[in-house]
This record gives sequence, structure tokens and C-alpha cells, in this order.
Amino acid sequence: MSGFTKKEKLFLKKLNTPTKVQDFINGLEFNFEKSGETLKSPLFTLRAHNAHCFEGALLGAYILSQHGFTPYLVHLKSVKDDYDHVIAPFKIGGFWGALSKTNHAVLRYREPIYKNIRELALSYFHEYFLNNGQKTLRQYSGLFNLNNLKKDWVNREGNLWYIDKKLDKIKHYDIVPKAYLKKLRKAEKIEIASGKIVEYN
Repeated sequence: MSGFTKKEKLFLKKLNTPTKVQDFINGLEFNFEKSGETLKSPLFTLRAHNAHCFEGALLGAYILSQHGFTPYLVHLKSVKDDYDHVIAPFKIGGFWGALSKTNHAVLRYREPIYKNIRELALSYFHEYFLNNGQKTLRQYSGLFNLNNLKKDWVNREGNLWYIDKKLDKIKHYDIVPKAYLKKLRKAEKIEIASGKIVEYN
């Protein structure tokens, strides 16, 4: 935990379950990137006390790694008119769940009840839509193991754009059969309304 203060280390040790980590990540202000795009390391996200989905996934994965979990990321890829999403999967008792930082009422934490990463990714499909109801989630990545990177991803100053590039290049899998893309039913009005609920303005 190089770079972390003694107080920070003690705090992170208390976050010893995915539920506790998710509750902490939820409490971080949402990073609207008002001064430009960012991709902070876990150390600097912790100190800034704000995060967007990717920063929240990095911090969450790191905290879990301090409690015996492998620090994974999964990239959820949407159409070009929508935003991608990044989650931090974890495995308990042979089943997968995920940490997720979002400002909206949807695309949030997943309980560890999914048999594989495809099932986990599919659980986000029906919640992933634009304000016109168009469902936009198209692909999910394989597991990206952060342990395969140099350890400075945890406390590096500046932005970690190299992780973004690596995550984008790993193998992705289609969610919707191509023959069915034009047949997707739009989200209903009540779903669209619920999707507009935000945690931070």
C-alpha cells in the first residue's frame, strides 16, 4: 500500500466485504470532470473523494484486492451515442457479482449470484438505454486482471489512460445477435423516467 497514509490504510482495512466497499464508493461524490477528463489512480481517487464509473471500479477493485480478491475490471461497451461503463467483478462461492459506481438509479451493484461473466454482463442489458428508449449495450469484455500491470496503477500521479487503452483492446463479446439488433423493443416510459433519477446533481 505504498503511498497511502497509516490512517488511509486502517480505513481501507475496515472495508473487508464487497458490500462495505460498494457503500463507500456510493458515498463518493460523482466526478463530472468539469475541468477535463480524468482517470485517477485509487490513491488519488480516495483523496479527491470523487469518482466516475472507471475510477470507482479501479478503487473498488484495489480495495477488494487487499482482502483476498483478484482485482478485475470488465468493460461494458455501448453504441457510439451512449457512454460505456466499467465495473469491478468479484467472485464468492463460485458466483460472480460486481461493484459499480454510477450517478443514476440503474447500472449499480450486482449481488454474487451469476454463474459467469456473460450472465453478469447481461444483467445490465435492460437497464442500458438512452432517453428515447433505445437499448444500447452491445458488448462486454473478458476479465481484465489489474495484477498483470505494474503496481504503480494504485498510486500513480496523473491519469491512467494506458489502462483505458488496454481494456479497450482485450477481447469483447457480442451481447445482441446481429440479426436481432433492429428488432429490439424500446424501454418503456416508466423505465426511462426511473433512469433519469440521479444521486448527485
